[in-house]
Amino acid sequence: MYRRSIDMSASNNVPGSQYGVSPQQLRELMELRGADALQRLQEEYESVEGVCQRLRTHSTEGVANSTDDLLRRREVFGANEIPPKSPKSFLRLIWEALKDTTLIILQVAAVVSICLSFFHAEDSFMGEEQEQAPPWIEGVAILAAVVVVVFVTAFNDYSKERQFRGLQKKIENSNKFSVVRARSVVQIPVSEIVVGDVCQIKYGDMLPADGLLIQGSDLKVDESSLTGESDHVTKTPVTDPMLFSGTTVMEGSGRMVVTAVGVNSQAGIIMTLLGATDKGKDGTKGKDKEKKQEEKTEKSVLQQKLSRLAIQIGYAGSAIAILTIIILVVKFSVKTYVMDGLPFSIRHMNTFVHHFIIGVTVLVVAVPEGLPLAVTISLAFSVRKMMKDNNLVRHLDACETMGNATTICSDKTGTLTTNRMTVVAAHLGGRTYKTLPTYEVLPANLAELLVLGISVNTNYTSKVVPSEVAGELPKQIGNKTECALLGFVGELGKNYQTIRNHYPEEKFVKVYTFNSARKSMSTVISLGVGGFRLFTKGASEIVVKKCAYVLNEKGEVESLSIEDQKKIEVDVIDRMASEGLRTIGLAYRDFVPYHAELSQVEIGSSPPNWDDMDETVTNLTLLAILGVEDPVRPEVPEAIHLCQRAGITVRMVTGDNINTARSIATKCGILAPNDSGFVLDSKEFNQKIRDEKGEVSQEMFDQVWPRLRVLARSSPQDKYILVKGLIASKATPTRQVVAVTGDGTNDGPALKMADVGFAMGITGTDVAKEACDIVLTDDNFTSIVKAVMWGRNVYDSIAKFLQFQLTVNVVAVTIAFVSICIISDTPLKTVQMLWVNLIMDTLASLALATEPPSRSLLHRQPYGRTKALVSGVMLRNILGQAVFMILVIFLLLFYGHILVDIEDGLYAELGEPPSQHFTLVFNTFVMMTLFNEVNARKIHGEHNVFEGITKNPLFYCIWFVTFGAQVVIVQLGGLAFSTSALNLEQWLWSIFFGIMTLLWSQVVNSIFSAIHYGKGSRRSTKTRSAKTRSTVDFLGVKPDYSGLCARKWWSRTRTKSR
Repeated sequence: MYRRSIDMSASNNVPGSQYGVSPQQLRELMELRGADALQRLQEEYESVEGVCQRLRTHSTEGVANSTDDLLRRREVFGANEIPPKSPKSFLRLIWEALKDTTLIILQVAAVVSICLSFFHAEDSFMGEEQEQAPPWIEGVAILAAVVVVVFVTAFNDYSKERQFRGLQKKIENSNKFSVVRARSVVQIPVSEIVVGDVCQIKYGDMLPADGLLIQGSDLKVDESSLTGESDHVTKTPVTDPMLFSGTTVMEGSGRMVVTAVGVNSQAGIIMTLLGATDKGKDGTKGKDKEKKQEEKTEKSVLQQKLSRLAIQIGYAGSAIAILTIIILVVKFSVKTYVMDGLPFSIRHMNTFVHHFIIGVTVLVVAVPEGLPLAVTISLAFSVRKMMKDNNLVRHLDACETMGNATTICSDKTGTLTTNRMTVVAAHLGGRTYKTLPTYEVLPANLAELLVLGISVNTNYTSKVVPSEVAGELPKQIGNKTECALLGFVGELGKNYQTIRNHYPEEKFVKVYTFNSARKSMSTVISLGVGGFRLFTKGASEIVVKKCAYVLNEKGEVESLSIEDQKKIEVDVIDRMASEGLRTIGLAYRDFVPYHAELSQVEIGSSPPNWDDMDETVTNLTLLAILGVEDPVRPEVPEAIHLCQRAGITVRMVTGDNINTARSIATKCGILAPNDSGFVLDSKEFNQKIRDEKGEVSQEMFDQVWPRLRVLARSSPQDKYILVKGLIASKATPTRQVVAVTGDGTNDGPALKMADVGFAMGITGTDVAKEACDIVLTDDNFTSIVKAVMWGRNVYDSIAKFLQFQLTVNVVAVTIAFVSICIISDTPLKTVQMLWVNLIMDTLASLALATEPPSRSLLHRQPYGRTKALVSGVMLRNILGQAVFMILVIFLLLFYGHILVDIEDGLYAELGEPPSQHFTLVFNTFVMMTLFNEVNARKIHGEHNVFEGITKNPLFYCIWFVTFGAQVVIVQLGGLAFSTSALNLEQWLWSIFFGIMTLLWSQVVNSIFSAIHYGKGSRRSTKTRSAKTRSTVDFLGVKPDYSGLCARKWWSRTRTKSR
């Protein structure tokens, strides 16, 4: 029966608990180190097995996988979660929004205006009560508008925080770990691990909880995150079984029993002390610490650029606002006190306050505080959509940075290839098989050794299991290369699991785990009567060089000379590699107590020194060279072609044989048939970039990287040097923006160094995922191309919003300033300006920052690190629309009463009811702003501004809602919004001028298109059009032909006119 051997009696239970140990006792044990920990373990629990018994778990079978048992363990020992800080409440967000400087100034001015209005309320209404507006109405309206702005801002911040917390939760839930429950190995989210679970740990894992090592093979752990010591610590069940959460497995594998999770683990205790959770040192709420230390927000490169731009615009807006106030005050003072000769009266203070409010309103409109909001919304929108495209973004700035990438250094296995490996060729007994042989065809001893070696000398976490769907290929779990070897065992008609059951991991004498330095794995098993057998597998040319013997076609041992090694390398390894196969070498070595035969080692009664790998893993006997096929993903060549068209160079960095790498690179399109690009292995690469002293020379590196396309047999250090050198290079006018993929623990430095690091979600280690910016959940190169598209879309979305807002800024500030200089008043009242500001900042950022990407984003070169935010085309659009809108507004301001036949509203006194004249001006301005929002959707001079508008329902919904709100404000706003209801004719005039902005945009674009074509660019357009039509739409978005069609139309028109 399952776990019959465990003592299930309650005699050893802690009072009030069903377990023989309390969370506090386990916590005290895990706080000890070294000899003290080992002593406490032996004194109180006898061994690790004793801890397992008290936790009611089994060292090999794990806990019972029952809901009741798991819930009980969470109740007693806690969940494996560290509670985050509580989110900011909606009231707190409102309070933070109220602390905006310009809003505070407006609030104070509005309150002062209301107070002053009561001092002369009676005088201001004498004889004209039916015509005068209440003097307090402006102050109240301003306060009401401020309340709306504050609530909208707080709601946006609240929604943003919820979105990001949701994304963080998804990132956390994506991390899974292998545990043994009820004899079965299952993958569960880290948060579901409980005390008593038996976890399988391996190279590259970041430990999710504290635990004790039950069984380990060559296990070394990096504990620098806890101790600060960089040396790797060797762990064994006998000398040092203590394992801690947050530390990293750097070598080996093993099993551990979990003893502490969540806030009780060592990482949880440290985070609690640092105030990273809701609990302080004493378990109380850490609000005081939260007040002292504000949360640090991550600012991306684009956000920094926008912040600088906003500050510059703010300075200009402040200067104009101050100048506006000065002009208004001076003009009023000269007229009142000099020309009219009136004495100062307290009633005049209301006029001065009104002038001050106008100036502050100009400042509010001039300052583009909506830019950071637009960035946040666009990033949040893109990150959420990118998750559907298999990109799990961990750092927001990586999203936009990827849009400017110029180089992608990509792994081969699983990224460019399917990572579905199978053995398709074999060199056995001196003969090469293109079709795999049967077990019976092979010499008996060779076949037996081959099956035994593959079965035991592979990680036991690697398995091939039948598919759950009938007719599909078996499911490969774990390392895919090892799965291919296990599949080969199945093809030979043998069951590897039967052999593994006979040789459990606990019986292994020694395991030399695979790492990037040795590029091989070796396992030592006992043969009984004092003998041992060592099996080795790894990179074929490395394994062959360690062999002194080989099994011939009869299964007999023969000597293998250096000449024979070279012959195998040329005739077998290189030939398989040239066909795109990964070659794996298999070998063995026997250690016998006496009567050693050829290829055996006589060791007598004492076993070899297994810690000396150089002495043990040598003079091997070659069993086989296997050719493993990993086909190129069918969509990858087109994806690489798109990258090349988009100005991005793809470089393959792989640990494979140089011939295999060249073959795959050619199939992918990284190498063209007659390409002059370099294909280098690690040795040749280092020779070309290092000086006489052996140090990397940037000058020598700059001679290599522009032509480098493939780097084979590379080490993580080579990848790091490549990435660092590319980023530092100034060999080209455009500085390189580098993206790199990685899956191993040692890839961490390169992933950190890169501008954007991609970790593999399926094959990647926890260390790689922690070091990266984006996790590829499907390990597919095409997902990187989608990340490029989304990154460029973020940049363009911000540019669209910027184009729209700067146009409105220029128009609003110009109208306010010029009209004040001429008529001492502005047709756009304070509350109206706040409404326009709301349209610009919040609503427009929602509408324009959520535009979906189009295929045309991949038809241009990267913007680069230093490109200005406002391009020449954008500046043309901004100035062109601003000039048109200003002319229309001034036309209506000075001649509108004649054009539409309404009462002149110029030179109205303060306090008079709103006029239809100024309402028409305000309404026309808003209509032109709304229709120009459609123009702002295109920033590269495209003519079809409606292209793709139906794909963004948020845009047209916000547009119609804004239009509807404007109708309500104009028709029903009255004194609160300083409006007077308009009739149908006046509305039609407003809408007519709004539509004219669309037509005017076409005129501006056509004029500049004509100038562009006059310079002889017609040929490049034809080429680009042909390429665009030939591209396969595998990304799921349609090409944008609008600009091309318009330019072709112009070209034909000019041809006909000739």
